[in-house]
Formats: sequence, C-alpha cells, structure tokens
Amino acid sequence: MSANPVKSMDEIMSLCKRRGFVYPASEIYGGINGFWDYGPLGAQLKKNLRDAWWQDVVMNPCWGRSGPDGNPVEIVPLDSCIIQNPKVWEASGHVGGFNDPMIDCRETKARYRADHVRAVSGKGKRHEAPVFAFIKDSPAEAKQRKAADKKFGDEQEEFDLIELGTDFAHVLGPDAKELGTLTPPRAFNLMFKTYIGATATEDDIAYLRPETAQGIFVHFKNVIDTTRVGVPFGIAQTGKAFRNEVTPRNFTFRSREFEQMEIEFFCHPDQAKDWYAFWRDWRMEWWKSLGLAGDNLILREHDRDELAHYAKEGAGTSDVEYRFPFTAPGFGELEGIAHRTDFDLRQHAEHSGLGDKLKYFDSTRGEPAPNGQPKGEKYFPHVIEPSAGLDRGVLAALCEAFTPDPERPSGVYMKFHPRLSPIKAAVFPLVKKDGMPEKAATLASALRKKFGHLGAIEMDEKQSIGKRYARMDEAGCPFCFTIDSDTLTDDTVTVRHRDTLAQERVAMDAVPAFLGEKLGV
Repeated sequence: MSANPVKSMDEIMSLCKRRGFVYPASEIYGGINGFWDYGPLGAQLKKNLRDAWWQDVVMNPCWGRSGPDGNPVEIVPLDSCIIQNPKVWEASGHVGGFNDPMIDCRETKARYRADHVRAVSGKGKRHEAPVFAFIKDSPAEAKQRKAADKKFGDEQEEFDLIELGTDFAHVLGPDAKELGTLTPPRAFNLMFKTYIGATATEDDIAYLRPETAQGIFVHFKNVIDTTRVGVPFGIAQTGKAFRNEVTPRNFTFRSREFEQMEIEFFCHPDQAKDWYAFWRDWRMEWWKSLGLAGDNLILREHDRDELAHYAKEGAGTSDVEYRFPFTAPGFGELEGIAHRTDFDLRQHAEHSGLGDKLKYFDSTRGEPAPNGQPKGEKYFPHVIEPSAGLDRGVLAALCEAFTPDPERPSGVYMKFHPRLSPIKAAVFPLVKKDGMPEKAATLASALRKKFGHLGAIEMDEKQSIGKRYARMDEAGCPFCFTIDSDTLTDDTVTVRHRDTLAQERVAMDAVPAFLGEKLGV
C-alpha cells in the first residue's frame, strides 16, 4: 500500500469548481443527481485524454508495436448512434438482464447496491440481533465493524447481506439507528427509456445505449465488407453512454451520463488467450505513460465468480484500477479488459436472423485444397474488449495531479502529465507598459500556431506576476514564459517550471523549440 497520505476529495472537488474543471450540471436550478458538466479547463483536459487514446489506439495502434502474431496491430474507427433498434439491446441481454439488486433503508431513505453491502455477526449468531451491515470500502464499514467488535469480540463472521434472503428483521443498516429498516433486494433496470416519433406510444420505446460496444458488434460485417481489414483486427469507438444508476456517487466516478473509450478486437479463438494478455498488459502500460504510475495503479485479474455473462471457463477479465481518495485504501475501476468470447456476434446472428452470414471467412485457414492452398474457415471471431471510462480517466488524472504544497501561494498545484495539461503554456508580460504586452502577444500568437491543437496557450497581463503564477499552478500549466525588462534588451524570456519552481532564461525565438521538446512533439 502506498505510504502517501490520502488526498482530500473535498479539496479536489473545490478546486475543480473554482478553476473550471467540473461543474454540477444545471447548477442554477439545484443540479441533477448523477450528471456533471466540464468547464473550460475540464473540457480541454477531457479532450486531451480522449485524443491521446485516439492517437495511440487508432492512428498509431499500440505505439506501432507488433501483436502476438508478429504483425502490427490494426484498428479502424467507428462512430455509432446513441439510439439503436431496441432489438440490439434484447440480443445483448441488456433489456432482460441489465438489473442491479438494490436494498432500501426505510429509516435513512438511503439505497445500496446489494453486492456492495456486507454484514458481520457473532459466530453462529447470524439470525440473532443485531447483524451489522456496512458498505464495503467506506467510512461506514469502519464504524459498523467497531460496533461489531464491541458486541461480539473477535468471534464474528462476515457474509454477503443478500445471503439472509428476506430475514432482515435483525439487521442494523449501514447508516441506521434502528433494527429492521432494510428492505429485501429488488431488481432495478438501468436502461434509460425514450420514445421515437412525434406521436410515439408504448410501442415506440427505444433506449439510450448503456455501452458503445454493441454498435461495434452490429457493424462487424459492414466493416469487413467495406474495408481491407481482416482478422485479427479491432474496431475502436468513443462516445456517450447512459445508465440509470440507482445510487450515483463519488463525484464523476459513478454517473448516469458518461463517456467510454472502447476497443472490440476480433481474433481467431485459438489466439484469444494471447491477444487477451497482450491487451491487458499494454493497456496498463498506457495508463502509466500518462502519469498514473506507482502504488495508486494496479492490474487486478477477476476471480471466477466475478466473470460477466459473456465470459466462460478459461476466458480472462482484468481491471486496471486506481486508488481514488474515496476508495482508499481500496481501488476503483478505470478500465476493464475482457475476453468476451464469441457471445455477442452469436447473439446478434441469432436475433437478427443472419445466422452464419455474420461469420468471418478466413482464407488463410482450413484444410489444404488439392492445389495446396488452404480451403478457408468460417467462424465467429472471439473478442477481446479493452473498455475504458473517459470520465473516470479524467477523474484519476485530477486526483493524481492534485499536489498540496504549503510553500506556494496557491497552496496546491496540479501536476498533470504535459500531454494532458489543458493549458500547455502561459505568456506573461511582467507589467502593462514599455512594449512588454506587445512582445507577449507576439510570442503567444507564435505558440498558438504551433501548439494550439494540443491545448490552450494563455496570455494574461492582469494582477501581480505571483498571482498569475498561482493561478497557472492550480490550472496545471507546466511552463510560464515571462516578458520582463531584460527581454527588451537581449530578447530572452524567463521560463518558470511548474513542478520544480526553477527559472531559467531562454532566447525568445527559441521558445517554440524549447516547448516542443518539453511536450514531446
């Protein structure tokens, strides 16, 4: 476990609001639970993370390295609609099975996911009063455990609360003061319903997509038929998804509207194990390359009882997890890498009536023909799915970057990886006279032409230079260039480094090359 102190989530959220990273949605009307908007800095931070994923997955897949078959990894992009034919979600299992069992507390009006609730009781006393319920990895857990220790001592057993069935009369809820206030688990469907057509009725129900993956699966044959790709290859997509979460919480971590970055990688069943290991390891490496390195990032293989409905014996699932302040000392999921087998293609083949037409014909496989060439093989490819949460990635970047420093006027600075920093550089005239603002404007314009596609280049001539530095520290700007009196005589500028506070002089006409080297472009 990391020796670093746990950062304050309240302080991180306060900075996000103060500096324009994240705002509560519809705030002037009291907000709306489970929805968040990104301010000027947050929107650019989110774009930078999305662009980094797109560049490294689609434009230069896996940084140009070869896959386990010895060939370069091949990925093509897709952009599918948020609303699909409802039969898509019937085939995928979302309409019938996308349910979370929830437990309500009649006393506190709180609602809990059943699989997040655990309980302890004295050994052999499970149905005697009281059984102490708690939420895993939360402050309530420590409180309830302390109460259980006081009542039962060391002789206690831990179990899933759902094991009690309907016998909740002797259970003390996680935040309750009275016994018997918890309801038995009830299933809640997480799909957002909508209606198609101006005169729509109940016969015209549709759904906002709960994931971007199915749009890829339904276009598998179209992509094969209209491009020159062949198995193994992947289809990548970013976009909004919607889940009617019963208990949205922890800032942007669990929201009702969120954005995904997903790859569906199609391969021969015999190669699935190797491709799964390849994607699992590279996705972990990718997150590390953006600054999420160290004890706060882990790769966790799922236990057998955690496998999703599309997995089977021998299919692997891993999570890249980050230690957020609200999960510490535990971790929260950033990305899941799953071997989905051929479940989805088979489901859509059956429900669409296309059957074997959705199979892939591989001319390089099969028994030899009389001429010595393979006869070919038709099969449903297996799928490796690296599915990342863009909003969770942004949140992890914010939490990792948040660096308290009482020696600075701002008291904190945001130590973003330069690739993610929403503001790449700031240009400051020391004072608003002697031609300094004009020189600053010239430098800022040159930097915007060269680096503006990567992020903001800010010019600011208001307030003292110290206050401007402090504001850039909170925004996470890695480099500030100051035009001062020496600039007027020798055409050099002062460069201030965000992380070290070191300052150096650089020739004004060398600033673009200097910044390009630091940004790695």
